[in-house]
Amino acid sequence: MSTVARASAHGADGVESAYAWTRLLTCLAASTIGGVGMWSGVVALPALQAEFGGGRAEASLPYTALMIGIMAGGILWGRIADRFGVAVTVAGGALAIGAGYALASVATSLWQFTLAQAVLIGGLGAAASFGPLIADVSHWFIRRRGIAVAIGSSGSYLAGTVWPPIVQHLIDGHGWRQTHLGIGLFCVVTMLPLALLLRRRPPVHDAVAAETIARRAAAQIDLSPRTVQALLVLAGLACCVAMSMPQVHIVAYCVGLGYAPARGAEMLSVMLGCGILSRLATGLVADRIGGLRTLLIGSGLQLLALMLYMPFDALVSLYLIAALFGLSQGGIVPSYALIVRDVFPPSEAGQRIGLVLAATLAGMAVGGWMSGKIFDLTGSYQAAFANGIAWNLLNLGIAYLLFYRGGRSSRPAPA
Repeated sequence: MSTVARASAHGADGVESAYAWTRLLTCLAASTIGGVGMWSGVVALPALQAEFGGGRAEASLPYTALMIGIMAGGILWGRIADRFGVAVTVAGGALAIGAGYALASVATSLWQFTLAQAVLIGGLGAAASFGPLIADVSHWFIRRRGIAVAIGSSGSYLAGTVWPPIVQHLIDGHGWRQTHLGIGLFCVVTMLPLALLLRRRPPVHDAVAAETIARRAAAQIDLSPRTVQALLVLAGLACCVAMSMPQVHIVAYCVGLGYAPARGAEMLSVMLGCGILSRLATGLVADRIGGLRTLLIGSGLQLLALMLYMPFDALVSLYLIAALFGLSQGGIVPSYALIVRDVFPPSEAGQRIGLVLAATLAGMAVGGWMSGKIFDLTGSYQAAFANGIAWNLLNLGIAYLLFYRGGRSSRPAPA
């Protein structure tokens, strides 16, 4: 890299600059607004089941389809962002979300609603404000990449904190159809101006030095790159199958226990609000101990929180467990991006991060449906919690394997 290019990359508008932090906050805002699609269907699940009929598994299908759509759409939007920049993805996502919510509001069957969720709200909408923005943030930070990625990836959690009570209140007052129409209009009006603020392309880094650092870190793990990638994909799938049980079904779980749906929405808000705090804290920690150790700690704590759901179902205890669950698992998903950046060359980061994030979305999709199916078969969520615990154990085992096979000696790569 030339001296001029290097100075530009680290100057007033480059890496670690004031503009980089402003851009990070803009990405966070866009992700929070676009992330409504991940949670509105969770809150509306009882209302959808009441109107369209069917079992709990059928009512969970829109969420499952949404997550599959986001998984596929993330790959598409990632390629578009690499070529045209994230401003295009955010603008396109805003228009897709608006159209998706408008079509969902006039759906006459669960399958029509599910299609709008999967294709427009998820695949072409929320996906544009998830993976591409996390990848964009990682290009603007080196020394503080852990906390920056943690903040940038908190958009989905912040959406889960802000949106569920709002959506539940609107559904109670205006019905789910009018609520969906209003959400779509709000997303278009707010996300398009944010897209204009993201038109600048990322600065150029010293690729040769970054590749050398990453290859040294990768050499410390006594496994082939293909094996490490496969293990990270499986870990992402497993952790999110476990994670989806409380996140997707907490409202329905509370209704089954005799509590009002609003209580479940509040618990979801508490859970994801604490997840934001956890995500920020673990971002700071990850800058010191690395992504792998962060994954190992987060997986163990999430396992503990899941186990507490089994014996306790009183209202106060459920609020406390929701808070503990949020504090335990907030830093898990960002840790995968940090692990990839630690052990793989930057030239491969986009592809490899995309694969792992797709696996986490697949885990949320499969886990949400799986928990509903288990409930339909058993008439209880106890077996669904046990299923989540088993998947969490798999994630913890993979994290320990990577740690044991050489990750113990790895440290975050220096800037």
